[in-house]
Amino acid sequence: MFEKEIKLSSRSNYRIGGPARYFFSAKDLPETIRVFEKWREINGPFFVLAGGTNVLFGDDCFEGLVFTPDFQEIKKDDDSSLRVGVGVLMEDLVSFFEEKGFSGLEWAGGLPGTLGGAIRGNAGAFGGEIKDVVKEVTSFDVSSGDKTIRRKNNECDFSYRNSIFKKQSPTGINPKEIIIEVVLDLKKGDKKLIREIVQKNVFYRKERQPIEYPNIGSIFKNVSCEKIGKKRLEEFEPVIKTDPFPVVPVAHLISEAGLKGISCGGAMISPKHPNFIVNVVNASANDVKNLIELVKSEIKNRFEINLEEEIIIFS
Repeated sequence: MFEKEIKLSSRSNYRIGGPARYFFSAKDLPETIRVFEKWREINGPFFVLAGGTNVLFGDDCFEGLVFTPDFQEIKKDDDSSLRVGVGVLMEDLVSFFEEKGFSGLEWAGGLPGTLGGAIRGNAGAFGGEIKDVVKEVTSFDVSSGDKTIRRKNNECDFSYRNSIFKKQSPTGINPKEIIIEVVLDLKKGDKKLIREIVQKNVFYRKERQPIEYPNIGSIFKNVSCEKIGKKRLEEFEPVIKTDPFPVVPVAHLISEAGLKGISCGGAMISPKHPNFIVNVVNASANDVKNLIELVKSEIKNRFEINLEEEIIIFS
């Protein structure tokens, strides 16, 4: 029932990655249940892939299953709730909110990827986060065979670029649960103002981010001001921003370290936005990993700051 020898580079926004031994994209829960009944017979590792916009696949073959929950349903529960399948693209969800005059996702204008990936990593930008509009998350309990788990917002353990689902499996391999559906809070707003903010954020991303090259977004999490010594913090005061709490942008640190435009093989630290490492010409996963380690080392040596990856490094 599985597709075989699928090139993960074709499933990644990075256009990087070796083959996966097995692949399956499920449209609903019954299909998901059947997949994992079969997979338990094989008893190998599996990885849950959302939109492929936040993961660096390795160059070698993954000897397991790459599974995508491609649940696309969008329906209103009532006037204040929207039930959304985990495979819905954030771009489409933002458009839905904009067209209907619902507020809460303006910050996600231009954000790539799916709702499932956004929930797992508590995606955010421009001071907003996905957790701000989440009422409930339903997941499939892989080990149970057919059980689902529903969690209210406060049970999802959302934090900066994190959630209970990410904490269960930081690498994305063999997670205990697979997010399948999300109930979002609907709040009416000024349709014209919503559209203006969304378009402003879309324009900002096009102007400031290197979307002309294959990329997987910000490589590192911005650094909380709480993790920086008082004396050093005074140095960064002009660039501190709210995201959604006071942080020092990693892009500034990389720029100050003189790393913009540095390349390794086909990968390059973007001069346009140095927290992006872009695939300029047929980059390998190792090219990207080498640049990641270079950045971490240089920032540690220069600023005494330990950077933490925002992406999944899957190898």
